[in-house]
Amino acid sequence: MSKEVLNDAEQRMTKATEALGRELAKLRAGRANPAMLDRITVEYYGAETPLNQLATISVPEARLLVIQPFDKSSISDIERAIQKSDLGLTPSNDGTVIRITIPPLTEERRRDLTKLVKKSAEEAKVAVRNIRRDANDDLKKRQKDGELTEDDLRRVTEDVQKLTDKYIEQVDQKAEAKEKEIMEV
Repeated sequence: MSKEVLNDAEQRMTKATEALGRELAKLRAGRANPAMLDRITVEYYGAETPLNQLATISVPEARLLVIQPFDKSSISDIERAIQKSDLGLTPSNDGTVIRITIPPLTEERRRDLTKLVKKSAEEAKVAVRNIRRDANDDLKKRQKDGELTEDDLRRVTEDVQKLTDKYIEQVDQKAEAKEKEIMEV
């Protein structure tokens, strides 16, 4: 019985840390990363379509993104969507591909980005702690219903805490790695 509570908690904590990883990948560090463009949608034949479904995005150099549309007629729509985004990037196209040079980050922008990293990491930690609380509540309910002894409850609660500590550590490591990436010149 208690194993399913632990497994459920672990699955949910894994999802919370994976979500943090996806969130951090969207943040622009000093180098080009195709994930930066993940939330850009393009008006394509009357429908908002994610950019990564309309084009191939590659990183030939550390500070350069190259976008190659599958349909050449959509190149101006893609360029317009990138300019409208809040990323502050300036695309240039040669008729077949769009090139985006990633400018180096200013010191102030680096500090703002590290604050965002800290905020995202704290939200992930809160999510992990909420999962711990849910698991502990479930275990207490099972003990009250007679499914668990008091000793079992104490042991499984300790296991839940160990699991929580493990995932909080993962969140800290991801945040620290992203901050380091942002602060490197």
